[in-house]
Amino acid sequence: MSESRFKANGDGSKRDPTLETAQESMLDGLGQLSDYFGFSKVMGQLYGALLLSVDPLSLDDLVELLDISKASVSMNLRTLEHMGMVRQVWVRGGGGRRKYYEAETDFLQIISNILAGREMRDVDRALHVMEENIDRLSDAMPMMSVDDKELAELYLDRIRRMQSLFRFAQLVITSVLAKVGELDIEGVSEIRIE
Repeated sequence: MSESRFKANGDGSKRDPTLETAQESMLDGLGQLSDYFGFSKVMGQLYGALLLSVDPLSLDDLVELLDISKASVSMNLRTLEHMGMVRQVWVRGGGGRRKYYEAETDFLQIISNILAGREMRDVDRALHVMEENIDRLSDAMPMMSVDDKELAELYLDRIRRMQSLFRFAQLVITSVLAKVGELDIEGVSEIRIE
């Protein structure tokens, strides 16, 4: 398979350069967005390549298209699969043991998977750490010096305020997840919070 496969139409004619520019820009942008949210840049690029592909792509196709190692493609595809962002598909005449992948295009489902998985887990973990520290400080305060009690009070106040913010985040995530099936994002032009 040559690189021209990704730069040519099905009949072999050269694609409009605007398509190549748009594809490269999207792959770069999704890589940066992925990195911003704490995922690997490669994950964003893989998702973008699959999202913009008319046909499912194999590991070898993705290695060639993105010019990255097969090990990196394989590892990041497994993570994307686990997150529900890509799925393995069967391709007729695609070669016996070769695996092919396509992107999930239900973006609300992707956001739900991420919120319900990593984000909710991180919020829960943070709340647990804060609760442990509130208990630890509260138990130790009776035996502290006056100065240390004063500092412990400051810690408790700030930890409890942060805890309130994280509980609010937990409520927002839970509310979004409960309503995600009812949302029609195509028709959303503004959001009002009252």
